[in-house]
Amino acid sequence: MKLKNALLLFLTASIWGVAFVAQSVGMEYVEPFTFNAVRSLIGGFVLIPVIVLFGKKRARKRSACAKKEERKTLLAGGIACGTMLCLASNFQQFGVRYTTVGKAGFLTACYIIIVPVLGIFMKKTCGRTVWAAVGLCVAGLYLLCVEANQFSISKGDGFVLICALLFSFHILVIDYYSPKTDGVMLSCIQFFVSGLLSCVMMIQFEHPAWRNILAAWAPILYAGVMSCGVAYTLQVIGQKGMNPTISSLILSLESSISVLAGWLILGQKLNGRQFLGCVIMFGAIILAQLPQKNTKLQKR
Repeated sequence: MKLKNALLLFLTASIWGVAFVAQSVGMEYVEPFTFNAVRSLIGGFVLIPVIVLFGKKRARKRSACAKKEERKTLLAGGIACGTMLCLASNFQQFGVRYTTVGKAGFLTACYIIIVPVLGIFMKKTCGRTVWAAVGLCVAGLYLLCVEANQFSISKGDGFVLICALLFSFHILVIDYYSPKTDGVMLSCIQFFVSGLLSCVMMIQFEHPAWRNILAAWAPILYAGVMSCGVAYTLQVIGQKGMNPTISSLILSLESSISVLAGWLILGQKLNGRQFLGCVIMFGAIILAQLPQKNTKLQKR
């Protein structure tokens, strides 16, 4: 493992983990669709300079026919990825509104468990270790979300669980399109698509005001610049030359970092039962990342 790459991926996970705090704080000023619309558009604009700087050399090496075909694939992939990202991020944002940062981080991380299960329908087999991880994840979810002697899940937990499922589909869509086109350009387009779709929902269901958006400038900028733009670029650089299983394991640390960030910054706490659920779920995440035959797991 290259130390530099590992540190870059850990920094990526840290940025994503702290982003849950930004999302929670942002809800004190603006509504969910407004928050995601602005952060996604900012994320798209942040990646434009990266594309300009690194895209020229690649452009010279491709033929006109190849460029035309790639543009079609890039557009189709950007729309598909952006639509899934819009749905997933907005369910997550509504969930963060009604649950703690730590729980939102761990529940979102369930996509690492869900992806191999969905892979069955795509003729990708799962080993016994993955199924054991699924069982552990269910047990951890029960302890984390269901209060003692009460078989219920809060509204916020339900939203984030739906978000985890949607992020699983998002990962599979990226898995299909990313080998066929430029990853940074694909991400840039998906942010603009997600932002524009969120704008439509914002205008339809919310009452955005510039004074509220400006009041939430800090969490929105962090979520847009750091979480969307910077973290994605660091992930692309950090994963080069690294074993994808090790990369995914490092990136999955965002869930535990979200708990730590919620505790340090917002003063949010988990009781003993919920903490045990977090530990079990983290163990399931690690177990799911162990090398598997015929199993392909990737991070968003």
